[in-house]
Amino acid sequence: MLRSYTVKYTKIGSVYMGQLIEWPEVVTEGKDIEDCRAMIRDAIHEMILAYQQQKKEIPLGGCLIEQVPVEVDNVYQTA
Repeated sequence: MLRSYTVKYTKIGSVYMGQLIEWPEVVTEGKDIEDCRAMIRDAIHEMILAYQQQKKEIPLGGCLIEQVPVEVDNVYQTA
């Protein structure tokens, strides 16, 4: 069965962190975005195996993330 998951990538210093939206426990990092993609796939496979061994329900994928542009005036950044 093919499932799709939504990954949030964040650049942290010189590396990328990848975390699943639908399954936040699945998180990893890579030296670049392609490395992070490979690492997140591996992390998903490992978590699926662990959940199956523990007879836990595997979270469903298929989340839809959308960026919504909003014009904001006078935005101040806090320290």
